Amino acid sequence: MHIRSCPRLPSSGTTTHARPHARPDRRNRTLRTLRTTTGFLLASALLVSACSLGSSTSAASATRATTGTTTPGTTARSGTPALHALPGATPSALTPYYGQKLTWRSCGGRGFECATLKAPLDYATPGRGDLRLAVSRKKATGPGKRLGSLLLNPGGPGSAAVGYLQSYAGIAYPAAVRARYDLVAVDPRGVAGSEPVECLSGRRMDAYTQTDFTPDDRRETDELVSAFKEFANGCGAQAPRLLRHVSTVEAARDMDILRAVLGDKRLTYVGASYGTFLGATYAELFPERVGRLVLDGAMDPSLPARKLNEDQTAGFETAFRSFAKDCVRQRDCPLGGADATPAEAGRKLKAFLGRLDAKPIPAGDSGGRALGESLATTGVVAAMYNEKSWPRLRQALTRAIDHRDGSGLLALSDGYYERGADGEYANLMSANAAVNCLDSPSAFSTPEQARRALPAFEKASPVFGRFLAWSSLSCAYWPVMPTGTPHRIAAKGAAPIIVVGTTRDPATPYHWARALASQLSSGRLLTYDGDGHTAYGRGSRCIDSAINTYLLDGTPPTRGKRCSQA
Repeated sequence: MHIRSCPRLPSSGTTTHARPHARPDRRNRTLRTLRTTTGFLLASALLVSACSLGSSTSAASATRATTGTTTPGTTARSGTPALHALPGATPSALTPYYGQKLTWRSCGGRGFECATLKAPLDYATPGRGDLRLAVSRKKATGPGKRLGSLLLNPGGPGSAAVGYLQSYAGIAYPAAVRARYDLVAVDPRGVAGSEPVECLSGRRMDAYTQTDFTPDDRRETDELVSAFKEFANGCGAQAPRLLRHVSTVEAARDMDILRAVLGDKRLTYVGASYGTFLGATYAELFPERVGRLVLDGAMDPSLPARKLNEDQTAGFETAFRSFAKDCVRQRDCPLGGADATPAEAGRKLKAFLGRLDAKPIPAGDSGGRALGESLATTGVVAAMYNEKSWPRLRQALTRAIDHRDGSGLLALSDGYYERGADGEYANLMSANAAVNCLDSPSAFSTPEQARRALPAFEKASPVFGRFLAWSSLSCAYWPVMPTGTPHRIAAKGAAPIIVVGTTRDPATPYHWARALASQLSSGRLLTYDGDGHTAYGRGSRCIDSAINTYLLDGTPPTRGKRCSQA
C-alpha cells in the first residue's frame, strides 16, 4: 500500500482536507485527500510510499532519441544527478505537440473551461501512439495585469489535478492570485481523466484493502504476497503498454508541452507533496524555463525507497504523538486520561489494533465489511494528514474501542482509498502504484527482507511500523520493471524555487524539505512550525503571505524564514 501525499477525510458524507477536491471523472467521487506513496497501496501496505522517485528509462531514451544528449542513470550514492537539462530548442519530432491548439469548452460551472492535450505515449518515439490528457483552467478574474498561467498539482501520485482545481483551488485560492493568474491543472498521464490506470474492480479492491498487512506466520505472509500479486497483475492486464509510460519524468515533459501551448515562456507552478517531486523534476529538465515554483510538503529525491519508507514511518509516529498529546487533554479521549503520555496512548491504540487483527468488529457496512486491523490502521493514518481531523478520529476511536462500532474508522479509511458509496473506487490507488513502482525500485524484493526490517520500522513507529514495513513490499511484484533511480536534483540555472516544509508533517518529513532546498541550486527553504501535511492555504497567514508575495511580484522569502502555527 502506498502512503500518498495527502488524503482527504470524509465528513458527513464527504471528505475534507486543507485542499479538498472532487473527482470529475465518470465515478464522480466525493471530495478526497492527497497522498504520498513509497511503497504501494495502503491496502497493500499503507500507501507509504514517498510519492515516487527516480528517472525513467523510457524518458531517458527519449532524451537520447530526440535531443542527442545522454541521460545516465546514477545512484544516490554517486551524488550525481540522474537527469540532465534538455536542450532549449524543441526537437522537430515534438513540434506537432508543442504547436497544437487547445479547444476549450465550458465545464464544471463557475467559469471553468476544459480541453484535451495531446502528448506522445513514448518520448523516444513521438508520433507512434499518443495520450489524451485532461486539462482545465479558470481565467484570471482581474483586476490587475495578468501574470500568465499558474499550473497546480495536488500530489499523490494519482490525485486528480482537474478535480482539485474545480472543487477547491479555482474557488478558494487567494483572491489576489486568482485575479492575476489563469489557474490551470492537468491530470498526469494515467490519472483520472488522462488515460486512467485501473487495476481491480470495486469488489476485489474491497478484499484487497482488508488484507492482513501484519502477517504473523507463513500462511498470512503468503496471503499478503498473493494480494500484492493480484493487484499488480490486474494493473498489467488492463494497461500493459501504458504502465511503461507513466513516469514522473514523462509527466514533467507533458507539463512543458502544456506550458508552451498555453503561451507561457516560463512555468509558474505550485506542487504539493508528490507534486514537489514532479516540479523539481521539471526544473532539472528545463531549468531555463522555470518561472516561480512553489514546492510545498517536499520530497527528497535522493533517498532510496526503503529510507523513504522508514522516514515516513517516523513521520506518522511524530504526527500520532501530536494527536495523542492533544487527545489525552480531551474528556472523551479513548486512549487515556490527562496524565497519560503519548507513548501510553500509542500502546493502547496498538493493543486495540491487535485485537482487531484477531477479531474484526462490526462497521455498519451494507456490503458486509467489518473493521479489521488493516482498515482501522488506514483510518488512523488518514487522520494524521490534517490536525483538523483529530476530533473526528477521536470520536471514531471512541466508538470503536468503547462501543465496538467501527463505522467511523471505516469511513476514514474509505476516504483515504477514495471508495465511493457505490462500492467503486477512483483510480487514485492504481495510479499511485503505477507511478511509484515505475519511478523507483521496491524497498524490498522478498518477504524475508521485509521481515528483517521490522525492528527498524517498529523503532521508527511502535504504532505503525510493522504495518508500514510490510506495505513497502508491494512494488516487488509489479509487472513492469522499475526504470528510475534515486538522485539529487540541482536544476542549475533555474530561477529561485521556494521549498516549503512543515516541522511535524506526517507524510513528507521536514528534513526532506531541507534536503531538497539544499540540493536545488536556487532553492529557498520556507519553514512552517506546525502539524499536518503541507502548509500553503492551511491557515498560516505568515506562510500564505510569503508565498502570495512570491507568486505575485517574484520576491522570494528571506533565507531561513520560519512561520509558526499560531
